[in-house]
Amino acid sequence: MINVINRNNQVLPQRILTWFIALVWLANGLFCKVLGLVPRHEQIVARILTPTHSHYFTVFIGISEIVMAIWILSSFKTKLNAVVQIVIVATMNTIEFILVPDLLLWGKFNSLFACIFIIVVFINGFYFNKKTTQQASCSHF
Repeated sequence: MINVINRNNQVLPQRILTWFIALVWLANGLFCKVLGLVPRHEQIVARILTPTHSHYFTVFIGISEIVMAIWILSSFKTKLNAVVQIVIVATMNTIEFILVPDLLLWGKFNSLFACIFIIVVFINGFYFNKKTTQQASCSHF
């Protein structure tokens, strides 16, 4: 495995995972919700929360997802960030699985992709984070 370390003490696979995770949040937030390129997202919000203000709620959720992408790329409190992501994805997908499975891209199979995403976030936030912290402390000697 290539262990190219950058100035934030991240190994190359971790940087790739970090960018991938951030791009997932950015794409879903900006393109699907804020710009409204995937109307299904607003339909999900309308059915779960309220049709009256679903557009505003959807945009707010999208902006929150963009902020999550920025937080991920900032490398600030990465373990806390990973926990927050895992809780959000698990909660959101559980609610959607129960209330609106017919509106999900892959129906109830969306939960499988959510679980895979959660595992990727966990690996990036805890496994790689522990590994790079150990490497950084060892490199000072």
